[in-house]
Amino acid sequence: MGSSPEDRTGVLKSIVEAAGGKVITLDYCFGEFDVVGVLEMPDNTAMTSLAMAFGASGTVANMRTIVLISTADGFAAAQKAKEISYRPPGQ
Repeated sequence: MGSSPEDRTGVLKSIVEAAGGKVITLDYCFGEFDVVGVLEMPDNTAMTSLAMAFGASGTVANMRTIVLISTADGFAAAQKAKEISYRPPGQ
């Protein structure tokens, strides 16, 4: 935080919206990370470009992105997985 706290919520929202996305929530937290944001982005490329821009700035450290998959898509993937034959190494 330092000696000059600054609310960056508006700046983040502007950048995310310029990349075609929407900020769902932005919260401070305890634990491994100081801030957690949930963003809705149009696609993985848009999110990757946003992550690259933040990382290149040098001001964001230890950022992680996690893609959320709907339960419907997860179920569809599970159905497809049943059709895939995979033999582990050495078997």
